[in-house]
Amino acid sequence: MSKDDKKNSPSKSHGRLSIAASVKPRELMTALPRLANAFAVKVVTLFPEAFPGLLGESLMGKALKDGLWSLETIDLRPFGEGKHRNVDNTPAGGGAGMVLRADIVGKALEQAAAGTPKDARAWPVIYLSPRGKPLTQAMAAEFSKAEGMTLLCGRFEGVDERVIEHFNIQEVSIGDFVLTGGEIAAQALIDCTVRLIPRVLGNQNSIEDESFSNGLLEHPQYTRPTTWHHRDIPEILLSGHHAKIADWQQAQAERLTKERRPDLWRAYCEKHGRDTDEDQEL
Repeated sequence: MSKDDKKNSPSKSHGRLSIAASVKPRELMTALPRLANAFAVKVVTLFPEAFPGLLGESLMGKALKDGLWSLETIDLRPFGEGKHRNVDNTPAGGGAGMVLRADIVGKALEQAAAGTPKDARAWPVIYLSPRGKPLTQAMAAEFSKAEGMTLLCGRFEGVDERVIEHFNIQEVSIGDFVLTGGEIAAQALIDCTVRLIPRVLGNQNSIEDESFSNGLLEHPQYTRPTTWHHRDIPEILLSGHHAKIADWQQAQAERLTKERRPDLWRAYCEKHGRDTDEDQEL
């Protein structure tokens, strides 16, 4: 190949797509229908390619394809400054790591806010943070009643505090541990929220009997074969006596909650006027 040919030939991608920076939001599966009043999720992230991830699989993915909910990612990088689209800077007052800049994140959140209700109950804006309120089933149920929500995925040492204050952002934590970024936490929050929307799971009755729905952990579950590795399904579950089965499941749920989650057990007993040391008949 001549030098002129080399000049005119297209550059190789080396197995990666060449993507130009753009502030246009990346709405996933745009060819798919979206039903009227469907729950909408917007995610501000440095890694939009991480979505939908597992949210695009199984019943959640089917519901997404059917338009029961929608997902839009807003790439934070195009809002950055300079040749390298910088989005962070060193912490004021010193310290390790970098902090996402208020002006950069603010622009992305302003774009995300376009066309959404200002009422936080109708459209919560959430920052996934280890210092936030612990995510609970009750919290997810409350979020599912909104029109949608915007999630901010942090990176590095976190986000400039002024952004959180200015946009009245709720901080939510999925546990007492630290991740490299908020994307995994965001997907967990989306999953536990969207699955509560009617028709997403298909059988809405299954939600009523799962862990935390009544303040207790879920009772043990069994299925065929009847015997496996010399372990049998409890006889009462094969008896066909629905009232006794319900009593057994309740007792098992209480036992597990008392053993594994004393905090939940205390709250349950307080709500139902019971003694926390009360023994269960199993």
